[in-house]
Amino acid sequence: MTQAFECRMCGHCCQGEGGIIMTAKDRKRLAEFLGISEDEMVNKFSETVNGKIRLQSKENGYCVFFNEGCGIHPGRPDICRAWPFFRGNLIDEISWEMIQEYCPGVNKEAGHAQFVIQGKEYIKSEGLRQHDPDVAPNALITEDD
Repeated sequence: MTQAFECRMCGHCCQGEGGIIMTAKDRKRLAEFLGISEDEMVNKFSETVNGKIRLQSKENGYCVFFNEGCGIHPGRPDICRAWPFFRGNLIDEISWEMIQEYCPGVNKEAGHAQFVIQGKEYIKSEGLRQHDPDVAPNALITEDD
C-alpha cells in the first residue's frame, strides 16, 4: 500500500490565521503539556471568535507556538493532529489536488481514493472525529464513520 501522507515538518499547515480551533479536550491536553492551568493557557495563547476558542497567530500568520517547527507537537490540538485529513480534502478531489501545492507530505501517487481510505482510518483510530459544530473545528465534523 502506498502511503497517502507523511509529514515533512515543513510548517506550511501552521500558517493561516484563525484555523486552530480548540475543543475542551484540546485545551486540557495543551495546558497539561505546557505545565500551566487551562485558564492561564487560554488567557495567554488563545482568542475567542464566534464562540470558538482558537490559538492566536503571530504577526507573520504562523501559530503562536510555531518556531522552526511545532513547539507543542505532543500537546497539539486535534485539528493539527488531523491535517491533511480534513473533511473538505476527503470529500473533494479538487481540494486534495490543491493542498499538494503547499503540503509536500501529500503523496499524489497514492491517489485520492487511497487518501480517503487512509484518512478516514486515521481519523477514526486517533479519535479525531467531531460532532458539535458549535465548538468543534468544522474541518473535523463528518457525517460518516
